[in-house]
Amino acid sequence: MSTPTEGNELAREWRLEINMGTEEAPDWQLCPGVREFQPASEPNIEDSSDYDGDGWAGNEKTGQSWELSVTIRRKANKAVKVYSPVHEAIRLAHFEYGDANKIHLRYMNRNGMPEAYMGKAIPNWQPAGGEYTALGQTEITFTGDGPLTPITNPLAP
Repeated sequence: MSTPTEGNELAREWRLEINMGTEEAPDWQLCPGVREFQPASEPNIEDSSDYDGDGWAGNEKTGQSWELSVTIRRKANKAVKVYSPVHEAIRLAHFEYGDANKIHLRYMNRNGMPEAYMGKAIPNWQPAGGEYTALGQTEITFTGDGPLTPITNPLAP
């Protein structure tokens, strides 16, 4: 295995896809217009120290949560008055409850590097507003429901 010596990673190397099908027959579609992308995965660590540690602290991971914050530019076909179907699926899920409120998503390095993840999340859809000269964008926070699973990058060669 060779050691990497050049080529920095760029923030824009992430690709977000939403399952527009079912779990049995997935239909992964690109979420277009991503401007910012910030994944987070936080472990819950509890102090497990006791006298047997000779003064050294002990710690135990007891849980984990994940979140994905994304800012998008909305894409629309103004001639026929429709938004991107992926954007609409996320927006409408924001208003639902139960299973209809969860988005099955995956994200990966768009250049085929090994990093890729999949999970289900609850979207929080918040249009950003702004000055009269600003382009419209929406901030979406996907709060994980269940595991965020490392997967084989579907874009890998």
